[in-house]
Amino acid sequence: MTSDTHRYRVDVEWTGNTGAGTGHYGDYARDHVIRIEGKPVLRGSSDPAFRGDPTRHNPEDLLIASLSSCHMLWYLHLCADAGLVVERYRDQAVGLLELSGAGGGRFRDVLLQPQVRFRPPADLTLAKTLHARAHALCFIASSMNFPVRWHPDLAQANEPDQER
Repeated sequence: MTSDTHRYRVDVEWTGNTGAGTGHYGDYARDHVIRIEGKPVLRGSSDPAFRGDPTRHNPEDLLIASLSSCHMLWYLHLCADAGLVVERYRDQAVGLLELSGAGGGRFRDVLLQPQVRFRPPADLTLAKTLHARAHALCFIASSMNFPVRWHPDLAQANEPDQER
């Protein structure tokens, strides 16, 4: 492995055996734990639509969260380099998953909707162009086989939030 290659290790353990294993589709819980060394344990399950526990994280939510946070981290980096001072950043990302007739499915689209507020004076034209650069640099978005779009709401910090 070169210095340009990074390895990530994740331990996922199914904890949903209710006593009968996977003897029947309805007889087991989808619960699992996700362990990453040195970090808090994540409690996972499947989406409630697929017999999962709604109080636990599901893979679909985590995928959207990964895309959103990767984009945000690159965007903040680029803004700092460009002298744009971000005071608030919030993204309400939405993903569209389509199921196939065979029981599987795939994500068709993810829309990132970052609301970013800058310390004045800020060049909002530059701020908008940095989203395209953040998208190009995002490791997660670059790995997807579906469109990841973004529609930012950018304003000076002293301007009121716009309605969506």
